[in-house]
Formats: sequence, structure tokens, C-alpha cells
Amino acid sequence: MKTAVPCYYHLDVEVSPERVGQVSRILAAHLRFWNLENLVEPVCSGAEMLLRAIDEHAGDKNTSIEMWWNHQHLITAVGGKDHALRPDQDLRTCLQHLAANSDGWGCCATDTGARVIWFSRRARAGERVPLVAMPPEPITQEGLEVPRETMPVARAAGRARTGNGVLEEAR
Repeated sequence: MKTAVPCYYHLDVEVSPERVGQVSRILAAHLRFWNLENLVEPVCSGAEMLLRAIDEHAGDKNTSIEMWWNHQHLITAVGGKDHALRPDQDLRTCLQHLAANSDGWGCCATDTGARVIWFSRRARAGERVPLVAMPPEPITQEGLEVPRETMPVARAAGRARTGNGVLEEAR
């Protein structure tokens, strides 16, 4: 039995208004590579909202973004290193958006005191539809020209091969 290999991506970035769009395009490229085109818009919009909120409210702009794909769920996590950032106050509208547009979300603290906000989406990998043979359709254009007439069988039967492979007329 062939088992699915989970996919993982990690990106460290210093958040700035210019970098938010770049990070979104990078995440979209990985989702397309993993055959998850249907998740590009919700995942990138959620990540963009988190990055913009971190840019607006956090003192330390260094952020880590991670995505895990286990062939059933895609989990996206954005971790800020600012200890003073309070998700319940500073990120309220962003978290409401995540709650409305994801299957699950949460916030947790790391050992260093940094905050990680994650959200998940359920999806299937892109399904490939098998090709179906189409019945032939009638040709509406003029037919092709007949190729040059081949040598008549009777004349060919009258020829014989010599020892060097050349055809000669039989006598």
C-alpha cells in the first residue's frame, strides 16, 4: 500500500508592508506545487491578515510561517516573536476572519513566550480525471490525394534478386 508523504514548508521573514504580498505569492506557489489550487485564496488571505496585523501591532517584526499538508488537512501557522502582542486584543478582527474561513484555528505560546496563531483547512489533493476516448467525427474537408501508384504485383513477381540484393528482371 502506498502511503502519502506529508509536505512541510517553513519561511522566516521580517514583516513589512512590501513583504506581505511577496509572502502571499510564495505560499500560493507552494500550494499550487502541492496541487492545492482550491486553497490558495483562503490560506493566502488568512496569512496576509495575520502578517498585516503583526506589522501593525508588533514591536518585533520577525515572523515564522509554516504550512503542513498531510493529504487531508492543511495547517498554516504564523508565529510572532513579540511577547507583548496580545491576540485577544490586537488581533481580534483577524481572528474573527480566521474563525469564519477555516475549519479550525487556535493560538498558543511557545517555550520562549512567542505567540503562534494557526488555522487549518480540509481539502483533497487535486484529482486527475482520466482521459476518455472520443468517438471519431466525420471529416468535412476534401480527402487526401491518393499516393503514387505502387508497382503492380505481376511485374514485381517477375523480378528476381541477385546475390548482391539487386532486383533484376527474370528471364
